[in-house]
Amino acid sequence: MKISFTKMHGLGNDFVVIDAINQDIQLTTEQIRSISDRNRGIGCDQLLLVEPPLDSSVQFTYRIFNADGQEVEQCGNGARCFARFVHDRNLTQDTTIAVATHSGNIILTLEQDNQVTVNMGIPDFNPEHIPFQADSIADHYSLAVNDQQLDIGVVSMGNPHAVTQVDNIDHAPVALLGPLIESHKAFPNRVNAGFMQIIDQNMIKLRVYERGVGETQACGTGACAAMVIGRHWNLLDENVQVLLTGGTLNIRWKAEGEPVFMTGPAQTVYEGSIEL
Repeated sequence: MKISFTKMHGLGNDFVVIDAINQDIQLTTEQIRSISDRNRGIGCDQLLLVEPPLDSSVQFTYRIFNADGQEVEQCGNGARCFARFVHDRNLTQDTTIAVATHSGNIILTLEQDNQVTVNMGIPDFNPEHIPFQADSIADHYSLAVNDQQLDIGVVSMGNPHAVTQVDNIDHAPVALLGPLIESHKAFPNRVNAGFMQIIDQNMIKLRVYERGVGETQACGTGACAAMVIGRHWNLLDENVQVLLTGGTLNIRWKAEGEPVFMTGPAQTVYEGSIEL
């Protein structure tokens, strides 16, 4: 089976994007792992499938698979690449695009400066929905990791996130604590682990250990999660620049009950085909 694909990235968070509208695509977990393999396949953090809509409320269905082959709920950087892909491939001429994901519908807007804005929906702090094992909703939680108690905030941005504040992002123990937080028993479906350094009320630095992937150069939902946690802690304003290893995202969130808006770039790298 030969599959055509497009390699894309959002601030270095890279994707294999596959048109499953004009191709008959049925991928197994092992095939997704093979495609994602950086030594023996194409290589990517996530594989994105562009599928037909399931109902008239959206134009497309957007499915996301991590490099380990597991389907996940949401990916912000991938959403921007998705918007650029469907527009550049003439699957739509609209600049505002409604898309269904595993965690609900999202709205993608192509801006005139080649940036893409994503309405990421309303953050969900309910532990049961994340899911996270806690007795009640709280601003701060204590998580026992590696013989220490981490102070974390938790939120769902369509996928689960745990965020902890650090003094210096360059020296944050992401490689050590990231996988321990990701697989912590308090998170039944695992979690994305964010490490946030606050520069001022309008700027943070962030590193994210992504569930099923490892540390990536950028994480769109992680940037949104860090911003809303920092704002929940009364440390940030409603417009924040998030400085990631791969570049900068702009996140806007007014208040609880309101949606989060993320703006950033999406870049096509090359197109090709692979025999599976």
